[in-house]
Amino acid sequence: MEIKRAVLFISVCAMTAFAGCAGYSDESLYSQDIKSIYIEMFDNATFTRDIEYDLTDAIAKRIDTDTPYRIVSDKSRADTVLSGKVTAISGLPLTIERETARPLASQSEVSAIFSWKNLNTGEYLLENSSATATASYSEFQEQSFDYASKVAANKLAERIVEQMQMGW
Repeated sequence: MEIKRAVLFISVCAMTAFAGCAGYSDESLYSQDIKSIYIEMFDNATFTRDIEYDLTDAIAKRIDTDTPYRIVSDKSRADTVLSGKVTAISGLPLTIERETARPLASQSEVSAIFSWKNLNTGEYLLENSSATATASYSEFQEQSFDYASKVAANKLAERIVEQMQMGW
C-alpha cells in the first residue's frame, strides 16, 4: 500500500512540475501581419507645452528599437496608424521639509489615451487605450518638473508599446 502511495505522489509531483512547460512559445510578441506603422503627432489636452513632441518622439524610438515594425513617414504606405492624446500631466510632492514646508522630492505623472488602427482592414487593434507613467525629481539635485515630465513621457512610451504586443 505504501508503494502505491509513493508512486502516486511522485506521479502527481511530476505532472505538476511539467504542467507549466506546456505553455511556452518562442513566437514573437508582435503581430507578423503588420510590417509598417505611421505615428501621428499626439495631441495635447494639457497646459504643458511640447509634452506631445516628447511623447511622440519617444514612442517612435521605442517602436524602432523594441518591435519588428518599420516606421514610415507616408500614411498611405503604412499598414497601421498610431494616434493619441496627452490627457493629463501633474506634479505632486512626495516628501516635504517640516520647517519650511518645501518639497524635498516630487513626482510628475503623465497620462495619455491612444488608438492603433489597421489601415488594411479598418479595425482597431487598440481603441481608446490608456496608459500612465510617473517620474520623481528633486530640486536639491537640480532636477525640474520639465525634466521629470520628459522622463515620465519616455516611460509612458514604453507602456504604450508594451500594449501593442499580442495577447496571450
